Amino acid sequence: MNAPRDSRRELDAMVVEIELTLTSIVQGVALYFLIENARNVLSIKQSVFWPYVAVGLLVILIFWSRSVVHTLTLIRWPLEFGHNFFYIACALGESLLFTRLGNPQAWFAFGAFYAAIVWLLFIYDLRLIRAREQDSAGESSNRLYALVTRDQRLNIGVLVPALFLLNLACAICIRTWPEFFTARNGHVWLAAAQLLTFAIYLAYVLSFFGPARCFSEDLTIGMAGGIRTAKLPRPQLFFVTLNGALFLLSPEMERIGENHVTEHVMRAVVGHVDRGVDLKISR
Repeated sequence: MNAPRDSRRELDAMVVEIELTLTSIVQGVALYFLIENARNVLSIKQSVFWPYVAVGLLVILIFWSRSVVHTLTLIRWPLEFGHNFFYIACALGESLLFTRLGNPQAWFAFGAFYAAIVWLLFIYDLRLIRAREQDSAGESSNRLYALVTRDQRLNIGVLVPALFLLNLACAICIRTWPEFFTARNGHVWLAAAQLLTFAIYLAYVLSFFGPARCFSEDLTIGMAGGIRTAKLPRPQLFFVTLNGALFLLSPEMERIGENHVTEHVMRAVVGHVDRGVDLKISR
C-alpha cells in the first residue's frame, strides 16, 4: 500500500467534509434570517411581500445545491481559504438581503450586491477547475471537468450578469417611478419576474447536474492517483442546514441545573455534522 497516496486520500476526504459542513452551516444562518424576517410579512395585509419570501427560499436552495455539487466535483486538499471566505461573504449577502423583505427598493439593491459577490465567486473558482484539469485521472474525469467548466463560463458570461442587471434594473425602476412601484404596489410584478427567473435557474441547475448527467451512479472523481466515489447526501445535508437554522431560532432558556437547554441543541447539531459524509475509497 502506498502510504503517501493513502494520506492524500484521507486529507482530500477531510477537506470535503469541512467544505460540506461549512456550506450547510452558512446556509443555515441564511435560513434563520429568512425565517425571522418572513414572520413580519406573513399577514393578509402584507401579502404583496409574500413573493419575496419565495424568492429568498429559492436563493438558499440554489446556493446550497450548487455548493454541494461543486464540493463533490472539485474540492480536495489543500483547503482553499479564499473559496471558503467567498462562501461566508455570500452568506452575509443573503442575510442582508433577507432583512429587506418589506422594502422592495432595498431588496433589489441588496440582490444586485449579492449577485456581484456570487459573480466574483464564480470567477475565483475557475482556478480550482484548472487545477483539477491538470491532475485529471482519465477520460471520465476529463468529461466531468469539461461539463463543469462549460457551466462555470456560462454563469460568468451570461447567467449571473443577467441576475445582477435584473436586480439593478428593478431597483432603478422603483426609485424612478415610486408612485407606481411603491404607492400602487407595482413592485409585485418585479418580484414575480424575479421569482420566475430564480425558479428557471434552479431548474437549470438540477437538470445540468442532475442524476441523469453526473450522478446516475456514484460520483466518480479523479484524485491523486486513485478514484474516490461519493454518494450525493442530499437528505443528510439538508437536515444539517435545517438544524443549524433551528438552533439559531432556539430561544434563550433559563438555567436548569448545570447546562442550558439550548446547549443540548448545539450538541445535536455538532453531533450530526461530526458524522460527516460517507466516502468510499477504492484501493
